[in-house]
Amino acid sequence: MTNGSEALIHLDGVTKVFVTDEVETHALAGIHMDIKKGEYVSISGPSGCGKSTLLAILGLLDTPSDGQYTLNGKAVSGLKMQERARIRNREIGFIFQAFNLIGDLTVYENVELPLTYRGTPSSERKKLVHEALEKVGMSHRVKHYPSQLSGGQQQRVAVARALVGSPSVLLADEPTGNLDSANGEAVMDLMRELHRNGATICMVTHDPRYARFADRGIHLFDGRVVEEKIETT
Repeated sequence: MTNGSEALIHLDGVTKVFVTDEVETHALAGIHMDIKKGEYVSISGPSGCGKSTLLAILGLLDTPSDGQYTLNGKAVSGLKMQERARIRNREIGFIFQAFNLIGDLTVYENVELPLTYRGTPSSERKKLVHEALEKVGMSHRVKHYPSQLSGGQQQRVAVARALVGSPSVLLADEPTGNLDSANGEAVMDLMRELHRNGATICMVTHDPRYARFADRGIHLFDGRVVEEKIETT
């Protein structure tokens, strides 16, 4: 276990309780977890074990009921919504199962969007967008719309959008879930290449083949970490 002060991501006793109609659901129960800069971690476990809840907390899309979350040395658990949004935009790149591209924007405009929100100057946006699309092999599709792309191509564009702002960490939620095996393998190869070039990646997956791409695997069961192991590829 890494010392919390050295970790890029540090969770200390994080719990999440959902209350509906006076029924309490304990989605996470006392999670202690560190992810170091440059590490590739997979999170796996059965349906309903808390994987997506954990990823939502890591991505500042949700807040813990209790416990402490430190990102890049800064406690983020109790921050106001505006500050959380700013950190999400600058520190975190999201890759979703459903791609989440905007249909009436071109490939270029989809990848540019996080930089537009950030207020990056136009000339710098252009340079960064082209660099990101080059990394994922999609620079020849800048004027296409999502509907004109295959699923594998859409996910490559989504990876470029996640990368474009040079985030501290990439959070991937079942990134191959909507892809056939060939495209799934291609996306995983792409993520492994990004990791080799220094990216920090935290990926939720139910597929043991893809979990093995990571340096380390964390297995959840009933909202608790029940196993951690070093993966060997």
